[in-house]
Amino acid sequence: MALKKYVIVTGAAGFIGSHLCDRLLADGHKVVGVDCFTDYYDRRIKEANLAPAIANHRFQFVEADLLAANLAPLLDGAGLIYHIAGQPGVRGSWGHQFDLYTRNNILATQRVLEAALACGRLPVVYAASSSAYGNLSTMPLHEDMAPAPVSPYGVTKLAAEHLCRLYAEVHDLPTIALRLFTVYGPRQRPDMAFQRFLTAQRRDQEITIYGDGTQTRDFTYVGDVVRAFLLAGAASQVRSSAGMVFNVAGGSRVTVNDVLAQIGHITGHRPHVRYLPAQPGDVRDTWADTVRAEAVLGFSASMPLADGLAEQWRHIVGNEV
Repeated sequence: MALKKYVIVTGAAGFIGSHLCDRLLADGHKVVGVDCFTDYYDRRIKEANLAPAIANHRFQFVEADLLAANLAPLLDGAGLIYHIAGQPGVRGSWGHQFDLYTRNNILATQRVLEAALACGRLPVVYAASSSAYGNLSTMPLHEDMAPAPVSPYGVTKLAAEHLCRLYAEVHDLPTIALRLFTVYGPRQRPDMAFQRFLTAQRRDQEITIYGDGTQTRDFTYVGDVVRAFLLAGAASQVRSSAGMVFNVAGGSRVTVNDVLAQIGHITGHRPHVRYLPAQPGDVRDTWADTVRAEAVLGFSASMPLADGLAEQWRHIVGNEV
């Protein structure tokens, strides 16, 4: 059943945000999407992501910078905030660009939390990151482990997650943080691994792998992630969930080389691969314990990796210009 109040989605033009908007609208919600179209990648891609939502009369889009906009009128009448906006990318977070990560990940989140508090303690569901764990050696990774990020990006995402917990504990603001594990699927950002791999495969180009390919990831289909957000949105209305952190993951640990083999099967020809040294800040392995998400949110992933990869491949083939 749709909420009588509308739902805010920050980062609405991005990979995950646009999928979430589409699902909320399909479920009958009124949605206000917010995005400032940072130049991390081509604006035209983000506008294409938004096109289905823009066509829906229950969707309103606001182009705004969360640090510059007056958020009070934007949130007036809202019932829930999904805060997905942020500065992505591990490798770009080193050096002179770090100020973008502190601005768009930490300061913007603090401003959203303050605005949510001022507008009657609006629930906030935050898109946190598995990068918080860093290279912890004990697997699977669970939420009670001490975080140890190995990139500036991971540091900023963890800092914003801590802010969510603080506002819940000190100010009684209903917040939930979802630590997302390597999300993939249609509309994936052009810099992300699967999109790069599949695009190169479509063009019969070489695929570059940083590391030897034996590194592992817990890959999570975007549709499963969207479902986790919806479940977290419902849970945010329950006082006992305030300040909690949940792993959201696909449920299996797969090597990059195994992914390449599956891509070869899906696309019908073997990838041309070049291996380069691992990059600073890249974690070696991820694998999530999702017991807490299953117990509290009722979440478990349902999309097998091979099927999800095939969906992403079909999207790439079907949207060629």
